[in-house]
Amino acid sequence: MKQAAAVSAALAVVVGFAAACGRNGDRQKIAFVRFLASAPGDVYVMNADGSGQRRLTRNPAWDGYPSWSPDGRTIAFDSERRGNFGVYLMNGDGSHKRRLTQHAGGDGMPDWAPNGRSIAFTSWRRGRHHPDIYVMNADGSGQRRLTRNPANDVLPDWSPDGLRIAFVSKRDGNSEIYVMHADGSGQRRLTRSSADDAEPAWSPDGLSIAYESGRDGNFDIYVMSPDGSEQRRLTRNPAADAEPDWSPDGRRIVFDSNRDGNAEIYVMNADGSRQRRLTRNSLEDDWPVWSPVESK
Repeated sequence: MKQAAAVSAALAVVVGFAAACGRNGDRQKIAFVRFLASAPGDVYVMNADGSGQRRLTRNPAWDGYPSWSPDGRTIAFDSERRGNFGVYLMNGDGSHKRRLTQHAGGDGMPDWAPNGRSIAFTSWRRGRHHPDIYVMNADGSGQRRLTRNPANDVLPDWSPDGLRIAFVSKRDGNSEIYVMHADGSGQRRLTRSSADDAEPAWSPDGLSIAYESGRDGNFDIYVMSPDGSEQRRLTRNPAADAEPDWSPDGRRIVFDSNRDGNAEIYVMNADGSRQRRLTRNSLEDDWPVWSPVESK
């Protein structure tokens, strides 16, 4: 996406879509991670139609897994810039970066609670091969552990009512989607696949969870009800489609795919129709997350 011609080509595809949907696409933002030759990953932001791409972090270490605050003003992310992974915050324009967690074991994969008061995250405090889900106050205080399982528990995602957290666990042999109450109680399994299921994302109305699954031979985007029923496939591509996230109105899903040779950001309608590419980068673009509010 560095070349002006590539930018123009991408915009030509999405402008018609934005008009058809009757939405002001340049007022919605998507954060994502871009891999560069000079850095293992930095956080970028763009308009929801793929235009206006700009870099928010500039560090030789890894910066990734962005998560918007509910008011759209702040982005939580993880970074290895001080020698080990920690959860950081920055303003939506990339300014005022500050670290929230300091544990030597490493912390990452943050996700904001819908009330803006808490952040769930993954921590390796029990060792490199034993991550757990933790939660903390939005200022980094009050860090506490929610899962206590010998297997891996990672990638928390809050339900829009703030009462539940979906997450990924390997406690039954392979990666599956689980859900628990926000205090860590009532943990139960939602998916049962011989392949891996991961990256859960609640819809804004709380009635669906999008996720990635390798159950049909390669990774595709699926959706299910919050109780694990009505699992259905949205993408059918021989390449890998992964890491879904919902638009604020629940009508679209952003995801990444390597269907064009390397990972790029795509968007589709919530039923899987009208899939189209938003970024064109010679390396990779991953982990897209939609801001929950329109920018002013």
